[in-house]
Amino acid sequence: MQIVGVALVATFLALIVKEQKPNFAFLLIVFVGCAIFLFLVDQIYAIIHMIERIAINAKVNMIYIETILKIIGIAYIAEFAAQITKDAGQGAIASKIELGGKILILAMAIPILTVMIETIIQMIPG
Repeated sequence: MQIVGVALVATFLALIVKEQKPNFAFLLIVFVGCAIFLFLVDQIYAIIHMIERIAINAKVNMIYIETILKIIGIAYIAEFAAQITKDAGQGAIASKIELGGKILILAMAIPILTVMIETIIQMIPG
């Protein structure tokens, strides 16, 4: 509820300020976006810690878990940057950020996909 409240107040302030000082309104939105992200860092850390504990209990190789968490991080960061860029009126750059994020995700997923395919091939009777 706090995040929603801060976001709504910032949105209304930005709409009011945008008519007089559009640059200030954009900076306000960027600042609030970063503040919300920083507010969520503790929850993100708790989620990551819980996933790591589950993986250890399930005896899953931590390299796979770390890779998946990095992929999720790239997706969120790319989305956040693309949204800020769109807010600045730079849709073309935002599209490139999204494309770059998708390519990085694919590149990081290849080792996991390779292991999965090799495992499936080994399960198929020869």
